[in-house]
Amino acid sequence: MSDESGQRRRSAATRSRSHSVSEFDFIGRVRRLAARRSAQTPSSHSSLTHHSSLVAGIGDDAAIFRSGAKTDTVVTADLLVEDVDFRLKTCQPAALGQKALAVSLSDIAAMGARPRWALLSVGVPPKVWKTGFLDEFYEGFFRLAREHDVTLIGGDVSRTPGRVVIDSIVLGEVERGRAVMRSGARVGDQIFVTGSLGGAAAGLRLLEGASAQADEAARRSYFYGAADLVGRQTRPAPRVEWGAMLGGMRLATAMIDISDGLASDLGHLCRESRVGARVHADLLPINRLLTDDRALRRNPLARELRSKALSLATQGGEDFELLFTVRQRDVAKLPRELGGVPATWIGEIRERKFGMKIVRDEKDHTFEPRGFEHFSGRR
Repeated sequence: MSDESGQRRRSAATRSRSHSVSEFDFIGRVRRLAARRSAQTPSSHSSLTHHSSLVAGIGDDAAIFRSGAKTDTVVTADLLVEDVDFRLKTCQPAALGQKALAVSLSDIAAMGARPRWALLSVGVPPKVWKTGFLDEFYEGFFRLAREHDVTLIGGDVSRTPGRVVIDSIVLGEVERGRAVMRSGARVGDQIFVTGSLGGAAAGLRLLEGASAQADEAARRSYFYGAADLVGRQTRPAPRVEWGAMLGGMRLATAMIDISDGLASDLGHLCRESRVGARVHADLLPINRLLTDDRALRRNPLARELRSKALSLATQGGEDFELLFTVRQRDVAKLPRELGGVPATWIGEIRERKFGMKIVRDEKDHTFEPRGFEHFSGRR
């Protein structure tokens, strides 16, 4: 068999396998290919100098480069696609611009770094180009950028056949050697989460369930607090200050942002750290609007959300809170809140063979992720 024929067969096999795996499996495969390529690349490669070298690549919230004697640079990239990650009819352009930056700022925060620079590329169809969409989109982007002192340094604008596509890249800085990775958790570490959980997933349910309503005001008036839940989905608030503090003070041993859902993201952290975890359901900081009696008395949709509150908090994504672990001896050093955002203890790291468990009704149950995956068709 010729080398060319063998290559064709291997390529066909790779394409076939990519159709039957999850996005996380596929990312893992790309990670292994990149690692093999890196191992085969001599250290004298032109992209690696004594001034800048790769510390960590694929497998975390962001890559880490050694960029100076005192600092490391972290860089992340996020892709948002219309009708997959957002719908124009339920998300205002300014809110979408803010979210495009927020998801990347959250990744930088999860590395214990502070965001500094951004690159933003947007592809829009001709019908959108002719509207004021991009002006409003960038207005929302710059509003959040100013809040966190982030400078836009480049990007691109192009035409797409039919849907809006957004590529957000953010670079941040952290004191050399202080970036927080997913792989640092150890048995006995305590697990914390910032803010509240389940609000963004509930907001998405509201948007999807009320899409037939005539206007946004009607959708948001469904019940008390509905507007805030929708805002958690369309205008997420990245926990930049918490991330920078946890990295700068070396309090977090491992960290990840909650984009795929608590169960999924805790699973990512445990896998990278080669540990297990035990989470207490009654300690989870479920968004208070999912249990507020003022909403529940008047609206059946609110009552439905309440019945699913635990599932929304553990399996729903896009809260963009920070999930982190802390050594037992450092727990007392954590502030109760930062910028009005609290951190809540929810469990502890266990040995790997323990697996992932959630305690409900004083019994351990397997804690399995059932959040959104792009190629599974599951939300």
